[in-house]
Amino acid sequence: MARKVYVVGVGMTKFEKPGARDWDYPDMVREAATQALEDAGVQYDQIEQVFAGYVYGDSTAGQRAVYELGLTGVPVYNVNNNCATGSTALMLAKQMIEGGVNECVLAVGFEKMQKGSLKFQEGTNPLDRHFAKMAELRGMEKSPPAVQIFGNAGREHMERYGTTPEHFAKIALKNHMHSVHNPRSQFRDEYTLEQILEARMIHDPLTMLQCSPTSDGSAAAVVVSEDFVKKYGLEDRAIEIAGMAMATDLPSSFEDSSIKLVGFDMTRKAAQSVYEQSGLGPEDIDVIELHDCFSANELITYEALGLCPEGKAGELIDSGAVTYGGQWVVNPSGGLISKGHPLGATGLAQCAELNWQLRGMCDVRQVPNARVALQHNLGLGGAAVVTMYRPYAG
Repeated sequence: MARKVYVVGVGMTKFEKPGARDWDYPDMVREAATQALEDAGVQYDQIEQVFAGYVYGDSTAGQRAVYELGLTGVPVYNVNNNCATGSTALMLAKQMIEGGVNECVLAVGFEKMQKGSLKFQEGTNPLDRHFAKMAELRGMEKSPPAVQIFGNAGREHMERYGTTPEHFAKIALKNHMHSVHNPRSQFRDEYTLEQILEARMIHDPLTMLQCSPTSDGSAAAVVVSEDFVKKYGLEDRAIEIAGMAMATDLPSSFEDSSIKLVGFDMTRKAAQSVYEQSGLGPEDIDVIELHDCFSANELITYEALGLCPEGKAGELIDSGAVTYGGQWVVNPSGGLISKGHPLGATGLAQCAELNWQLRGMCDVRQVPNARVALQHNLGLGGAAVVTMYRPYAG
């Protein structure tokens, strides 16, 4: 029987605009991972394995990063799964604990990015099939490919269901508003709906204020067994990973749908698995961190996670169900749009926020009486990772 798995410590740097701070990835990891270890009350020499996630960097950058914590001879695995890298590192850590291989593991993610749109290495582009299908369905425009592929999903939703540009802008409005109270957020500016709609158009219907920025930063989590929790008296801070699943692209991803091309069915498959594993459903959840790389992706993800029926996300937004006072608070951190999106760190930053929320540590942005949390982290190419959290119950 699989063992229960707990997060007992989390840490995160402030996310920064590339070049805004004089630091490199080892500095970021030292800061975030030290926070996580101190939060857990764990020494680095108690860590039995490390999973280090990053997208842009040389081989063994994970080793160089954690050497800032000590030289213990611990195995270090370097993880790259595009924007789902951080949650993939967390999932690998979970599996080591769950399977009885280890008692205490560290997952860390980091990224030092270049300004501007994402860059690819030489050779076959891992998204070549996705972009070819995008061109077949909608043609190619001059905007960056990443915003095109998600913006086209938004266009399809508008055509099918009558969604309006205001619905996408309301998501950005919400996330920017949430970020005002997050000291680790890259941006902490509040905007009006008109300012978001009138910002520079990147790929219709998505304006600049509806797109996640490039960012530098790191986040980390200490993952342990229930025996470890009890041995060291960590019950008051232990958050159970009640369910976790990853899905990759399905045949339907490359059918004639821009929405499915950006991971709708991957997300739905992973979410259904997590609901089955945990015995919890959307109705049980209080707080959600989901992958709003663009506002269009947050909108379609509401439907993929089962927060509402397909085609009803616009109505869900208008109802106020996804912010404070509603059924769920989605992206209380500010989300990727405002908190920032250092690719390898994003999934673990989401984990950190949800752990803080379930431990009641979020001050002004605290979701009242938060007891169940859901995380969604998406990487095109592709991987969708969905995770359910709840406090230690003994």
